[in-house]
Amino acid sequence: MSIELKNISYIYMKNTPFEHMALQNISLTINPGEFVGIIGHTGSGKSTLVQHLNGLLKPGSGEVFVDEVDLNARGNASKLAKRKVGMVFQYPEHQLFEETIAADIAFGPRSLGCEESEIKQRVCDAMEFVGLDYDTFAERSPFQLSGGQMRRVAIAGVIALKPEYLVLDEPSAGLDPRGREEIFSQIMHLYNKTGIAVIMVSHNMEEVARMATRLIVMNQGQISLDGNPREIFKNGSVSLQAAGVDVPRITALMRYLKGQGLKVDDTVITAEEGVKSILSALGGQGTC
Repeated sequence: MSIELKNISYIYMKNTPFEHMALQNISLTINPGEFVGIIGHTGSGKSTLVQHLNGLLKPGSGEVFVDEVDLNARGNASKLAKRKVGMVFQYPEHQLFEETIAADIAFGPRSLGCEESEIKQRVCDAMEFVGLDYDTFAERSPFQLSGGQMRRVAIAGVIALKPEYLVLDEPSAGLDPRGREEIFSQIMHLYNKTGIAVIMVSHNMEEVARMATRLIVMNQGQISLDGNPREIFKNGSVSLQAAGVDVPRITALMRYLKGQGLKVDDTVITAEEGVKSILSALGGQGTC
């Protein structure tokens, strides 16, 4: 079972002077249990791509399947398939509207027709997943929270729908460092505990390198690279630069240090790996 895109193309404002080809003949399969990072310059097609994954956008040409069900087909099967893909947009806290946190998270399950007992359980479970204690936060207004906490409430609202695939479009956008760490920590907690497939659009190379099991690089509406993050950051510098992105800063630092004669591993992609490599290199030279 998977999400499968077959030869997808999409044009904004077709047949107008402002016509723009956003996606060009993309074929892609996303499997259960993957953590897929999607990167690329602004306007490369990242957000347009992920909005096809649950039918928010209908392709101009091509087909989208979720667990072998065509999202563009009529009937109840396609509606159920779309519900398997939860979407968290950029700045999702702007979509919070209920008076309390619990009510906001409950909105989705209630719209699905769940019984009240199940709704409460889903709310409790979702709040636990994102690190918000039910007794402490349930009756608070979501607008009294920090930016990071509001973002977690918005994610909890999607989790309460029990999707099998979770799509996150720039989940750390606009957050301070503490808020970013909170949100990424909760995403990893959810992924590790449930095994839900995660598809995350991000400009943060460090977090993509640390979290993703697979990396997709978008450039001018096409997929320029698709594979293991370590291999892409190691061998894909030219294609990355052409796509308007770069390797994680720690990788760039290690390449610089190696160029200066320090025997470090310049293929590391996380800060933790970088620290270990530098300490090992310094120890080997007798200076540490």
